[in-house]
Amino acid sequence: MSDHPWWQSAVVYQIYPRSFCDTNGDGIGDLEGIRKRLDHLVWLGVDAIWISPFFRSPMKDFGYDVSDYCDVDPLFGTLDDFDRLLAEAHSRGLRVLIDWVPNHTSDQHAWFQEARASRESAKRDWYVWRDGDASTPPNNWRAAFTNGPAWTWDEQTAQWYLHLFLSEQPDLNWQSPAVVAAMHDTLRFWLARGIDGFRMDVIHCIGKDPKLPDAPEAVAKIPYCAQNDHESTHDLLRGIRSVLDEFDGDRVMVGEVYLFDTARVARYYGNTAKGDELHLSFNFPPLYAAWDAGAWRAQIDRAVAEHDPIAAWPTWVLSNHDNKRHRTRYGSEARARAAAVLLLGLRGTPFLYAGEELGLEDAVVPEDRVVDPGGRDGCRAPIPWQPGEGRGWAEGDAWLPWPPNADRKSVAAQRDDPDAIVHLYRRLLAARRASPALQRGSFEWLATDDSALVWQRRLADDLRIVAVNFSGKEVEVETPGSHRIALSTHRDAEGSSFSGRLAPDQAVVLEPSA
Repeated sequence: MSDHPWWQSAVVYQIYPRSFCDTNGDGIGDLEGIRKRLDHLVWLGVDAIWISPFFRSPMKDFGYDVSDYCDVDPLFGTLDDFDRLLAEAHSRGLRVLIDWVPNHTSDQHAWFQEARASRESAKRDWYVWRDGDASTPPNNWRAAFTNGPAWTWDEQTAQWYLHLFLSEQPDLNWQSPAVVAAMHDTLRFWLARGIDGFRMDVIHCIGKDPKLPDAPEAVAKIPYCAQNDHESTHDLLRGIRSVLDEFDGDRVMVGEVYLFDTARVARYYGNTAKGDELHLSFNFPPLYAAWDAGAWRAQIDRAVAEHDPIAAWPTWVLSNHDNKRHRTRYGSEARARAAAVLLLGLRGTPFLYAGEELGLEDAVVPEDRVVDPGGRDGCRAPIPWQPGEGRGWAEGDAWLPWPPNADRKSVAAQRDDPDAIVHLYRRLLAARRASPALQRGSFEWLATDDSALVWQRRLADDLRIVAVNFSGKEVEVETPGSHRIALSTHRDAEGSSFSGRLAPDQAVVLEPSA
């Protein structure tokens, strides 16, 4: 038995199912496509997969508007397909997390259909309703995506209902014990099937001030989902945690706490003596940090200072389905390679986004193919598995355009090229798995040039040093003692003694010389 939970040393790989691999020719990725590509993930060396929503949905927000939490949308397959995928992932040593959307449902969910049928409906209080006149929303909260009011007038019952996102995504009322019980049961449905945990969508929003006060004028134009931080959420999270604790196997709660204050995010881990809320929470400010040594040092220092060393294990992410890919943001593959070493060398749990290991850039999406209300189509472009027509998908046009240089950056093409970025990721993951220090070791800064960051990781007698050059010029860095290059973005440097110099955009992992 391990002396630590599996998710502390794991690397998690996010799959956006629509864009991963299509097997039935409709141009939309499916669960069978994920199952058929599990061998790539095992070859790559990740430990777990997180699958974005595949529940029944009208797809106004591409699955984040759920109409049935306990079934698979036919676009993606069936429950049998999911069970087959889960079993095969587990047989390959891969853990499986799924997305859970607790703040809101679809307006097509049977719960909301019943709630809006009448003010006297038994499920009326499952959602958030307020009186008023049809022209003046109850408060000044803004909805994400539209930046319009977070309220829609319901003509049939002459009340407003709350939605922090699209009007087709009404917010659940977590003050209702019936809602809490029903949502707990949706967790049990999937936990009983054997999943290893959940990524929990905008989990910080489920608790709200029952008075629904106006947002302060200074932030009134910011979507309220990026502000909401009500104390009631913490008790709700403890209740959710208790559901996971009913099941054995270290089931994990990963929270999307979309707040940009790391100290506030860290509170969602719960009691500092043991941690009784989230096991992991995403830290979003690094997604918006420039490729600059000073900017990244500030981000890392904040994470170190503001995460309790016992209860709050950090997370790190460079790309996801909601943000431009870091290859696009940073402007070159050389920087993307260095960023991979940065990500996998930090203390905490790294999350990779499918296609990141291929160095994919955002697709250029012409106006007539834009489909996402939040403008996130580019980073959701389909994954190319092989060169040529269809690129490893079933016949038919994919739901979004392919990313740039799709043939050259396909999995098959890169597998055949030992210098391709996918092999760097594979070597990185192998190096991390082989080193307790990189997985769970302490973190300590070493003296550095202003253009580079250098830190040390240590656990017992295992020691590694990570050095990242953020500049386009050669820099000199100091490291205590003699070291060999265990891993480098410049493959030909691996195995050699470290001279103390980093080439432009080079990043290395060092180990003590024998």
